[in-house]
Amino acid sequence: MKMLRIIAIWLVCWGVWTGWAVRQAQSAEVDAPMSARYLLMDANGRAVTQEDFPRQFQLIAFGYTYCPDICPTTLAEMARVLARLEADGDRLQALFITVDPERDSAAVLRKYTEFFHPRIMGLTGSTALVRRAADNFRVRYEKVREPGAPADRYAVDHSAGMFLLGPDGFYLRKFAYGTPPDDIADAIRELMARFPRGRR
Repeated sequence: MKMLRIIAIWLVCWGVWTGWAVRQAQSAEVDAPMSARYLLMDANGRAVTQEDFPRQFQLIAFGYTYCPDICPTTLAEMARVLARLEADGDRLQALFITVDPERDSAAVLRKYTEFFHPRIMGLTGSTALVRRAADNFRVRYEKVREPGAPADRYAVDHSAGMFLLGPDGFYLRKFAYGTPPDDIADAIRELMARFPRGRR
């Protein structure tokens, strides 16, 4: 009986430690430093990089306009974050980077993002530049096409979530997909307090 009790205690401790280790690994993956650099194009054909928004935070999501669920949900949440920030909203630039540059032209992206909020900016670019940006953010994506489907009929599996850059253009953190928009806004506001207006 004593041996069974020892084994039971050991199993409980092992379970607690394993759960802690998994949470630590997930946290490290979410908040691990990354380069978070990009060189893309906005709806007006202007080149845009992470350094083009001085004194503003950047909230960035990757996706595509044909996305049936994750992307529209993410952009709706972005819009809610901007609304919750109220007067501080002008200190945040929301960006949607396509992972489907073949179909998502600048004009298509503008129409799509403005449906959710006029201050969400869509960015596209060449296949190589989009891939480089995604790699810098550790975003994975790939085309998925049903057998026999036309070349332009495909979905794109991609990483979800939103990334936050500071006023200096450097990576701060990632918000996992499903994080409540109010929590995201509150976290951004706390970070804004560390960067007074006018400070970069």
